[in-house]
Formats: sequence, structure tokens, C-alpha cells
Amino acid sequence: MSERTGRECAYLFYEYVIELYGDIYLRHPTRNDIEQLYAAHEAKHGLPGMLGSIDCTYWEWANCPNAWRGQFTRGDHGVPTIILEAVASHDLWIWHAFFGMAGSNNDLNVLGASPIFNDILQGKAPNMSFVVNEHQYNYGYYLGDGIYPEYATFVKSYSFPADEK
Repeated sequence: MSERTGRECAYLFYEYVIELYGDIYLRHPTRNDIEQLYAAHEAKHGLPGMLGSIDCTYWEWANCPNAWRGQFTRGDHGVPTIILEAVASHDLWIWHAFFGMAGSNNDLNVLGASPIFNDILQGKAPNMSFVVNEHQYNYGYYLGDGIYPEYATFVKSYSFPADEK
């Protein structure tokens, strides 16, 4: 198969995947989805208002063009990488995916360019409040690791919890 035919077949495949699954999987969560996320995380983990877990992962880019290798290579990885920031819910629905910039960046640089908070900043996000310790919050939060900044929208997990709870 020629390179052009392979590329055209891949594009057709992508179009059909988007047509078939776009309305279900390639979208922001609705008000109903957020209510289900809140209920599931509170029931399973005891965390009211949690939208999902956020993190970045680095994928090795084996066929990176030589001209781009420098900007997509981090010193700690030694090979070109592509960064994916994603939010996943308890049922493994990945409802936010953002491929960040060049691999020389870290999680914080990707977060700075990510559209994850655009709906909140533009006033388009549904106001889905929840209460913790008698304090009402208007928007949910994400469970993240220690690298994320001290924002109200991030809750960090314990690296070494004392007990299961």
C-alpha cells in the first residue's frame, strides 16, 4: 500500500470513529454526567465534588522528524516524546485529552496551555455546587499528584497513607 493510500485510509477511519462515537465519548461532561461523577466518587472514595483524576503521560515518538528532535526531547527521557494530559473518571471515560506542546515541557507547562479550565474562565461551565465541611463550592475538583500547584481545583493524594481510608 502506498503512503498516500495509507494516509487516506487512516483519515477515513478517524472520520468514522468521530462520527460513530463523537457524541458519546468526544465531548465535555454534561450536567447529568457531572452529577453521576460526583455521586460515583463520593460513594466509592468518599470524595464529594471530585470530577476525576488528572495527569500527564509521556509517549515516546519513535518516528519524530530529525528537524524536531531537539524541541521534543527532554533530558530525563533522552528520546523525543509527546505529552498527553488527560482526565479520567472512575469508569475509565477519558473526557479530557490535551496533547501538549513539545516534549521538552513538563506537566505544569502543559497545564498552562491546556483548555481544561477555559469553560470555567469563560463562564460556560455548569455551576455544579457541592458541600464539604459546611462550605459550598461551585465547581468540582481533580485528583492530581504532587507536581500540580496549590489551586482550589486540585486535591493531591497522599503518597504514603497511614491506613486504607
